[in-house]
Formats: sequence, C-alpha cells, structure tokens
Amino acid sequence: MAEDKNSLREKHWRGKMRHGGEAVYGLGLVGAAVYFIQHAATFWLGVLGFLKALVWPALLIYKLLEFLKM
Repeated sequence: MAEDKNSLREKHWRGKMRHGGEAVYGLGLVGAAVYFIQHAATFWLGVLGFLKALVWPALLIYKLLEFLKM
C-alpha cells in the first residue's frame, strides 16, 4: 500500500513539472503578439502579426540551426 502511495505521488509531481515550458511559451506568445500587433499599420497586418507570434519559436530555431550550419 505504501508503494502505491509513493508511486502516485511521484506521478503527480512528474506531471506538474512539465508545465514550466508551457508557461514560458505562453508568455513569449503574448509578448510577440503585442510586439507584432503594435507595429501593424492595418488590421490585416495585425492578423499576420498574430500568426507570426504563433510560429516565432519555430522560426527562431530554424534561424539558429541555419546560423550554426547544421
């Protein structure tokens, strides 16, 4: 019985530890959206800015790998 409690506790904490990256991505998304929308001259450029905010991490990694010639 004690083993079951410990394994449940361990699973519980392992699941909780995974959400830190999601929070960082969420803050980055909000920051990028605000930046791109602030610099948009029209509504459609604002929509494009929001779409850019969704994919900026992928573009960042792509440019980093391109820079490192990988």
